[in-house]
Amino acid sequence: MLTATKRRTLASAATVIGRGLFTGEPAELTIHPAEPADTPRGILFRPFDRTDVLIPAHASALSARPAHPAFDRMPPRNTALEAAGAAIHTVEHLLAALAAAGVTDAEIEFHGPEVPIDDGSADIFTAEIHNAGLRTLPGPTPEPIVVREPFEVVSDDARARVRFEPLPRAVQPTFTYRLDYGQDAPIPRSEARWDGTPEDFAAHIAPARTFCLAREAGQMQALGLFAHLDASHMLVIEDEGERRGAPLAGNALRFPDEPARHKLLDLIGDLALIARPLRARVIAERSGHALHHKAARALLALPPSSSLSSPA
Repeated sequence: MLTATKRRTLASAATVIGRGLFTGEPAELTIHPAEPADTPRGILFRPFDRTDVLIPAHASALSARPAHPAFDRMPPRNTALEAAGAAIHTVEHLLAALAAAGVTDAEIEFHGPEVPIDDGSADIFTAEIHNAGLRTLPGPTPEPIVVREPFEVVSDDARARVRFEPLPRAVQPTFTYRLDYGQDAPIPRSEARWDGTPEDFAAHIAPARTFCLAREAGQMQALGLFAHLDASHMLVIEDEGERRGAPLAGNALRFPDEPARHKLLDLIGDLALIARPLRARVIAERSGHALHHKAARALLALPPSSSLSSPA
C-alpha cells in the first residue's frame, strides 16, 4: 500500500506453492481478491484451517515467535505476524510485491508456518500478481502518512539507521538502501534504489535473492537450518579463498549489487506494515528487519498533521 492512490485488489486468485526457507516445511498460499462490497480491511492472512482468525499485515501484529528453534540463539532473519495464537513467518517478500503493485486489499489463505521462499526473491509473487491482474475497488485509500520534517530511527549501537525525508505530496515515495559491511568485507559497499513504480520493482528489485556468507550458512546448517537447500537454491557468498566475494559454484549474481537490492526488497516489505500510503523519501543504511519494524512503528506514531524529529 506504500504507493497506492486507489484501493486495489487482485482480479482473480493467485496461488504459490513451495517450501519455507527456515522450517523447510511445505508452504502454500492463495491470494484471494477482496470483494467490491467489502469495507476496507487491508491485507489479511488467514490460516486455511481456521476461518475465525485473520492476521493483519500491520506492525501491530508483529511477532517475536521464532520460525525455527535455532533463532532462540541468534537474531531472527525474517518478519513474522501473529494473531489469536496463529502465526505466519517470512512475509516480507510477499508484502513487498503486493505494496509495489499497489494492492491495498486482499485475503491471503495460507497452509504451513511460512510463506513459500521459492528462489529467495519476490519474482514469483510479482509474476503471480501480474498474471492474476488488478481491479480497482470503490472507496478511498487510507489517509497517507506524510513526513513533513526529516527524522531517523537508529539502532542501539548507532551503526544502522533508517531516515525519512519530506517529498512533495504528488510524488511517489522513493527508497534507497546503502549496504556496508565494512571495508574488508567479502560483500562490497553498494547502494540500491527504488523509484516507487511497479515497473522498476519488477525489473530491478523483485529478482534480488536472499543471501548469506558461506561461514554463516555452515553455522546455520549445523543448527538444523537449510537442510533442504543447496547452492543452486540459495545465494551463498564465499568469504575465504580465491573466490572470496563470489557466489558458491553452481550459482551466479543476477546483479552486481544483488545483496543491496535484496536488502532494499526487505525494507519495502517491512515498511508495508504501516498499511497506509507513504509520502516520504526513505534512506536506510546497514539496517535489518528489527530496525525496519521500529521504523514502521515510528511512522505510525507520527501525528496526523505534523511530524516527529526524534521518534522513540
